[in-house]
Amino acid sequence: MLYIVLLFLLLAVGMPIAVGMIATGLLYVVLEMGMDPLIAAQRVATGIDSFPLLAIPFFMLAAELMNFAGITDRIFRLAKSMVGAISGGLAYVNVLASMLFAGMSGSAVADAGGLGRIEIKAMKDDGYEVDFAAALTAASSTIGPIIPPSISFVIYGLTAGVSIGGLFAAGLLPGLMMGGALMALIAFYSKKRKYGRTQRFSWRELKDALAHAFLALMTPVIIVGGILGGIFTPTEAGAFAVLYAFILGKFIYRTLHWRDIPELIFSTALSAANVLFIIAASALIGWILTAEQVPIKLAELIVEYSASPWVL
Repeated sequence: MLYIVLLFLLLAVGMPIAVGMIATGLLYVVLEMGMDPLIAAQRVATGIDSFPLLAIPFFMLAAELMNFAGITDRIFRLAKSMVGAISGGLAYVNVLASMLFAGMSGSAVADAGGLGRIEIKAMKDDGYEVDFAAALTAASSTIGPIIPPSISFVIYGLTAGVSIGGLFAAGLLPGLMMGGALMALIAFYSKKRKYGRTQRFSWRELKDALAHAFLALMTPVIIVGGILGGIFTPTEAGAFAVLYAFILGKFIYRTLHWRDIPELIFSTALSAANVLFIIAASALIGWILTAEQVPIKLAELIVEYSASPWVL
């Protein structure tokens, strides 16, 4: 109990989650279990010694490549041509673009970082309140970890031993429902605040935008279809997504430059390190809980009290 309190105190004073977990776990291993500190280091390293976890930096790198290659601009233009003619059009565009990009990045951070800047600026220039634009962008970006391919599903699948392909298939409908719920809310606010249309609907503009974004839209089809069809593992799908995004940006769209590569790799490394560091720290805490038989003791406690008529 003391170490749990210590962990929350460390987090409360601003220590990073992974560092706090490792520090608490290390103290417990040395002081309570009487083991060598190297055991803790070994468990931390073992936590990320997994081939499927390579899918995380691969999908993050693919998302960065798409941002640098301007694919987000093409997605935004397509969404705008589809729903921009509705009252409150840019708000709908915000959500629809996030749903489309979610099928390529699998990350809320990539969505907010890539599309977010475009969406907020466009909504602000069109007369939308900045707080509404920012709040909607933050909310719509959370669709990223739900619609496949999802980095969160990769982590959960590895931790729980569940089929990642099955999780991807199961995430599609909830992601669409989240987008639909946000659009229903937008309809209410658009009527209340009298938001206007962004543009007139044009079949020519829609066809042109679709043609420009078509190859990018094939990314989720190839990735998810490949995983569900047994062609790719999630890690191989992530590697293919990187290759596909690079070819699109460098050789087809010609918007990705060699000078961009070091920056996007460094950005990906920082983002991936944050996620993997937490996974590694969690592995140490999980090992301690298992070694101390905490799950068994907790289950026995629940069974004991579940016999009480008051609990039932």
